[in-house]
Amino acid sequence: MTELANVVDWSRAQFALTAMYHWLFVPLTIGLAFIVAIMESIYVRTDNPRWKGITKFWMTLFGINFAIGIATGLILEFEFGTNWSNYSWFVGDIFGAPLAIEGIFAFFLEATFVAVMFFGWNKVSRKFHLVSTWLVAVGVSLSALWILVANAWMQNPVGMEFDPAQMRNVMSNFTEVAFNSVSMNKFFHATTSGWCLAGVFVAGVSYWMIWRKRNTDDARLSMKVGCWVGLAGIFFTIWTGDGSAVEVARVQPMKLAAMEGLYDGGYGQSLVGFGILNPDKQPGDSLPAMFAEMSIPKGLSILANHDMNSFVPGINDLLKGYEYEKDGSIIKIEGVDTKIERGKAAIEALRQFGIARENGDSVAMKTAYTKLTKDYDCFGYGYLSSPEKAVPPVGLTFYAFRIMVMAGGFILVWLFASLLMSYKYPKWLGNRWICLVGILSIPVVWICSQAGWIVAEVGRQPWVIQNLMPTNAAISAIPASNVQTTFWIFAALFTALLIAEVSIMLNYISKASQKPFA
Repeated sequence: MTELANVVDWSRAQFALTAMYHWLFVPLTIGLAFIVAIMESIYVRTDNPRWKGITKFWMTLFGINFAIGIATGLILEFEFGTNWSNYSWFVGDIFGAPLAIEGIFAFFLEATFVAVMFFGWNKVSRKFHLVSTWLVAVGVSLSALWILVANAWMQNPVGMEFDPAQMRNVMSNFTEVAFNSVSMNKFFHATTSGWCLAGVFVAGVSYWMIWRKRNTDDARLSMKVGCWVGLAGIFFTIWTGDGSAVEVARVQPMKLAAMEGLYDGGYGQSLVGFGILNPDKQPGDSLPAMFAEMSIPKGLSILANHDMNSFVPGINDLLKGYEYEKDGSIIKIEGVDTKIERGKAAIEALRQFGIARENGDSVAMKTAYTKLTKDYDCFGYGYLSSPEKAVPPVGLTFYAFRIMVMAGGFILVWLFASLLMSYKYPKWLGNRWICLVGILSIPVVWICSQAGWIVAEVGRQPWVIQNLMPTNAAISAIPASNVQTTFWIFAALFTALLIAEVSIMLNYISKASQKPFA
């Protein structure tokens, strides 16, 4: 059992390492592709060679980041087969189809036109080159779409049926999988947050050039585009984030409770703006959940249900299966202990189906299949040793959510201020302290992005597939030492790639900014 726990822990750690490194590059790729396309559109429309030089400058930075992102993304996909083979078999074509579409359609779209984008200057017409650049931007977003479709299905499994003969899920409705409400919110949230991150990146680099008095005219023009795209991105991110909160409340209420450190829910539930969790707090005990907090009255009810007086369940409510009427009376719904019993019944029914199939007993197969279908929605609970195992890491989820919100609030204000200074008070842009804050906004927006990913993925634990497969049932039968070894290899490799990218980018920015881009 200890070996199994080690394999699970190290496999999770390795996947988290790879995903977080990969997510350093993805949003910048999405956003920079869009910004470069806008800059080239301005060049084609104005015929101003300055905009051609600006476009080439940012396009080169996009290319550096694009290449590193592909390398980490490929390793991430390989890990599904090496470390998570049970998961890969269990999800079948449901998970594979979106990734295949991403590879065949979106990736080839990018690969075809990225060559024209980088090497087609003066070889094709301006309009064809511009179309190629926009197609690369579209291809990058389509790649994100199909990957997020696959990820969203893990968080809200729909459009499938379980085939006990194959011991795997099979897709029954592609449209339902592709247009899952969770995936649509995830796609627009991730894409527009990429616009925001890239906008801050462009503005931050522009601040550096202004501070060093290098190519300041082109830096100011770049900053305006970056701030406009960044502001549009963060407003759409807030809007889609609201939609994501509603979906989380609907399909992953335990994640929402962990995000708020909420153990006992209620009507008109407040939203914790700032709080210090009690690390000793456990489900069902009488200890306070918070040492201190500042809350927005009825904010969580509004966020979760768009109804300030609606009921929001806490961790204890979800474990016990309680909801409450407004008069305080209890409504008993299905608790986790009941779900565990049903999950074990489903697992046993699947075992009986296999035995009946081996014996050629069609009547017993039909009986077992009926029992399995009845309880399959709780299949994954049968692998949990106790109800408390259904609770995600509260502390990490709670604090990551607040880091995301606070960093996002700073970015919103800073982008607006930068845009205002660009148009109304351009002299202020040269202030040393303003430039320093602009440069420091680059790591802040990455912290915001990483924190959001942590909330999404850590908050859904222990599930690899919501309600159907926990992490401990998804791993490959490999020694923990193998995973541990590759973890450190990947840690060293990814760190080297990150250092290489940052070094190459800084070197390019430093050299290219010493003279006008045109």
